[in-house]
Amino acid sequence: MPLLGYARVSTEDQTALPQSEALIAAGCVTVQEEQASGGDRARPVLARLLDRIGPGDTLVVVRIDRLARSLSHLLEVIEQLDAKGAYFRSLRDPIDTASPQGKFTLQVLGAAAEFERALIRERTKAGLASARAKGRVGGNPGLRARDPAARRKVRLARQDGYMTRLAETAQDWVPQVRRLRPDMAWEDVLRVINAPLPEARRWTQARLLRAVRAYVRDGFLPQTVLERAHRRATDDRLPALVAAIKGADPDIPLQAICDRLEAMRERTPRGRTTWQPSSVRMLLDRAQRLGLL
Repeated sequence: MPLLGYARVSTEDQTALPQSEALIAAGCVTVQEEQASGGDRARPVLARLLDRIGPGDTLVVVRIDRLARSLSHLLEVIEQLDAKGAYFRSLRDPIDTASPQGKFTLQVLGAAAEFERALIRERTKAGLASARAKGRVGGNPGLRARDPAARRKVRLARQDGYMTRLAETAQDWVPQVRRLRPDMAWEDVLRVINAPLPEARRWTQARLLRAVRAYVRDGFLPQTVLERAHRRATDDRLPALVAAIKGADPDIPLQAICDRLEAMRERTPRGRTTWQPSSVRMLLDRAQRLGLL
């Protein structure tokens, strides 16, 4: 039963080395390290680990707060593991979901941790209210005074943070956008991008367009990707989709393309929901004749 370790720290000033050493000592064959807030559910390293984990594997952390900061997120991850026939273990907590006792302990400890954080939030709110009553107001003085320079500085800082987050996911969408736009409509581009991604990393059209506009503004993508989609004959749409999937991964097997199309809920030329490699081969041949490959 392979043990897969996950170590997380919140800031760049912290190091995940002690966690990694403890996980390796516990027998983990691999350890994935990540720098991210525990309250952030969209962690790319954790998402990839959950996507790769298989039946019989065990996800191991040093403490449960390294995996999740809320009971709902914790149970969500456990449900994903259960659905794959995998398990969860925390080294410093009596938790091992391979046993009923471990599952019960997990829920009790998760509820206690969430309750403690709720108490901290209430004490923080009470402290802020008391400070305001005494005339002390927190925050940025420049923003309170509506100083243009201070507001511009905050806006630029937020923009830098957003671009940093985009860079972590750029490999998921930038190559496809660069290759498919404006020849393909945004709805279809979105479906091509999302098909191979786990649920936690999938894009909405609004998020994708915002990201593309930001990359166009900074020169990472050409302005042409935002042009109106070219008109395409209705019967050319499926060959274009298949060509897009093949173009992103030239070595992809026919059956894998079938799986992608089914994940995208595309129907076959005859209106069926289940795809066969022969149908994909036919569409690839047609895409070749149309000059789409």
